Amino acid sequence: MGDVVSSHLDEGKREIITARTRDVMREFGETYQQQYAVALFNSVRYEIEGGGTQSQLLHRKDPLVDRSIFSGNLFQYLEENRKWRNRFVFVASSYSISLYESKTAHDRSLHPKVTINCAGYRALKSMEEYMDLVNNSLPGVKARPSSSPFVKCATQFPLILWHPYARHHYFCVMTEKEQTKWHAVLQDCVRHTNNGLSEDCKVLTPAFTDAVRLHRQAKGHYGTWDMMCGGPPQILANLVMETLHPEMRSLIAHRLKGKLQQKQRHWMLISDALYKQVLRHTRAHYEALVQSCEVQRPALDAGLRTDMDQIIASKDHVQGKMRALVLPRAEQLLLASVKPYVDSILEALMEPTSRGFSEVRDVFSRELVEVSKNTLNGGGKELLGEQMERLSMLAFHPVKMQSCYEEVEQLNLDGLQQRFDVSSPSVFVQRAQILMREQMDNAVYTFEQLLNQSLEGQGDEDLCKTIQKCEDRVLKKYDYDSSTVRKKFFREALLQIIIPYMLKHLSPSCTAELPKFKELIFEDFSRFLLVENVFEEVVLHSVTKDIMMAVKEAAVQRRHNLYRDSMVLTNSDPNLHLLGESPSVDWSTKFSPDDPEGEGEGGAQDEGPRGGLAAAKRRRQVVSMIQLDGVPLAYESCMEVPGVEGIPEEEGEDYGMRCKPGTEGEEDDDDDEARMLPRTPKSPDSVHEIRGLINPVVEVEHPEAEEGGTNGAEPVSATVLLEDGSVEEVRSVTTLVEGGDQRRVSPQDMMKRLMGKDRKQEVTDIEQAIQEIDLAVQEGGKDTDLEADLGQTSSKTNEGLNEVGPQPIRNGLTGGDGNGEEVENFGEKVAVQISDVVCEI
Repeated sequence: MGDVVSSHLDEGKREIITARTRDVMREFGETYQQQYAVALFNSVRYEIEGGGTQSQLLHRKDPLVDRSIFSGNLFQYLEENRKWRNRFVFVASSYSISLYESKTAHDRSLHPKVTINCAGYRALKSMEEYMDLVNNSLPGVKARPSSSPFVKCATQFPLILWHPYARHHYFCVMTEKEQTKWHAVLQDCVRHTNNGLSEDCKVLTPAFTDAVRLHRQAKGHYGTWDMMCGGPPQILANLVMETLHPEMRSLIAHRLKGKLQQKQRHWMLISDALYKQVLRHTRAHYEALVQSCEVQRPALDAGLRTDMDQIIASKDHVQGKMRALVLPRAEQLLLASVKPYVDSILEALMEPTSRGFSEVRDVFSRELVEVSKNTLNGGGKELLGEQMERLSMLAFHPVKMQSCYEEVEQLNLDGLQQRFDVSSPSVFVQRAQILMREQMDNAVYTFEQLLNQSLEGQGDEDLCKTIQKCEDRVLKKYDYDSSTVRKKFFREALLQIIIPYMLKHLSPSCTAELPKFKELIFEDFSRFLLVENVFEEVVLHSVTKDIMMAVKEAAVQRRHNLYRDSMVLTNSDPNLHLLGESPSVDWSTKFSPDDPEGEGEGGAQDEGPRGGLAAAKRRRQVVSMIQLDGVPLAYESCMEVPGVEGIPEEEGEDYGMRCKPGTEGEEDDDDDEARMLPRTPKSPDSVHEIRGLINPVVEVEHPEAEEGGTNGAEPVSATVLLEDGSVEEVRSVTTLVEGGDQRRVSPQDMMKRLMGKDRKQEVTDIEQAIQEIDLAVQEGGKDTDLEADLGQTSSKTNEGLNEVGPQPIRNGLTGGDGNGEEVENFGEKVAVQISDVVCEI
């Protein structure tokens, strides 16, 4: 496959790729440097003036510290040899997917075979859906409706990671339950890595997003962009590939040879190599760009704080002048082409989003009901600690959160996407899902802090009542914060849909008149005030009033459980925010028997040489591993999957989890790894059987020896002739005494038992047989006495050889009319065989 890439991406084409990437990054760099100063101005102004609303729920700073998301085994398809191999998959807290040859390799901290960053990918579980995407990768090459995929899945349950530019990854599992669970995990990895721009970076992130948007608008691309995925280098690579990928496809596609499937495979390999080269360049360029801007930041920040009032006054003056030019045109466009659709857009956004947030509330309540039930059944504080440990990671459990995410995935903007240039609703779906996860984690964290405070010095008698009180307080706060977050999301989504549409129609008539407004800005302030940004803000203000009114009317109707803006909860629980400054509760040690006073709370306090061990013990997995009946917990070897027939199917409906008494058949996804029992493998590829073939075991009964002793194994060095005639080396002898007094049998005695009772007599008989055969060879011819003598000799020899192992020599000579030559040949064969036995002895 490397030849395919190198032949189509020769040195000339690679130079074209480098030149195109350099040109895009140069244009982007100029825009980014301008937007960096503007973003710094907005950040300092917000810091000075303040603003924003305070949430009622507490926010956890680092929820996934000392956590991993998921681990388990999958079958992966390897492009190099077109084979399916078993891989151990580990999903870290960063949501990167690492594939190891085995679990042992991961435990030894070896480098993974593959590490996948899921930004920009789509998680699929249907070959039909995948082939629909692949068949559109090469325009002009039409696939037949009945054409089979070039990847033949080894089972009926595939899992595929598809990317428009990068390499695709193929996996499969053996049951539908595994597929559902793994698909939820992969979707969560994609969702998290797509959200690669940190909101905590108040300067770098706004500068980057504005620079990308302005760069695309300069190329005529308005509206949302569904490849705004991952970190800045990946987004910039997608920006370059947006124009470079079609260009290189037109140069290379017609040169691809072979059948359709082969062309598709080759093009995917070429596209992946192209994307990797672009990504290397964008990463290097972006790091250098950020470094150059950060060097200038101290000087810019000092100038801003000194002249902030004058800069704000100058901006207001320019906005007033520009508003007189833009507002009449904007209001006309707004009245004719935007207002009639605002209500329908808002309704399409509100219905699935509100159902999703409502499902978050229900999932949280159901989990607390289970906690209360177990408390009523006499679980006590120890069981409460176990349940709270699992509850603390509820927001990051992709399987339990899947019902919430599915509600938002029903968001549909059909009829509005083409009019307002919305590429797909996935941008809004993933943003809503991220907000839902944040609200769930805030609710769980707030409940943890309230419960921990309430349990101080309290016994087990009022646990259920305490849990109920804390739940009621948290749900009230969740309802308020949920309403606030949703209203903000609706406003931002409407602006993302409407503003690009208005800019697209207003820019042709207004852009030519913008340069004259530069004369109104002082030269010292020109880095912080750009007429392009002021123009967009004027357009934004022209439509903001109508959007705010539409959201306010929806809140007044109370159709989607939205609070009115007049309902503001300020400092309703001032003591609660003091709890937010305390460390997270370590429920695994708070109620443990070794720490009855709860002193294990707060893992950061562990010091000394045992601190590392304690941290390793606290490291837990959010989602429990999948285990099937009849399949070991972790495959120890990288086995080849021969096909669908060679993969054992699931025998039962449950995974190999241990169920609690009285709960047979119930599935608990969040059981700890310690609750899972390994099963005996039923596959012919069992590791134990493979080991048995490599190191065979021979069982021999031996009478009890006189010396007393116990069971055990001792190394020896000897050889044994087995029944099939093969010679095996004995490396160790294991003594197993059953019943009565255990007496030790030495390895020497055991070897004597294996090799025979009276070796001296056997050697004498064998030597005598060899002499008689030599005499027969010398005499030649056929003789009945010789035949009888050889028969007797064979019988004696067989008695000795049967205990050693080779096949016995048949009595007499075969054949009725043989001559001396036949006797000689037979004698030579017998002599050679007996000689080999003597040598072994």
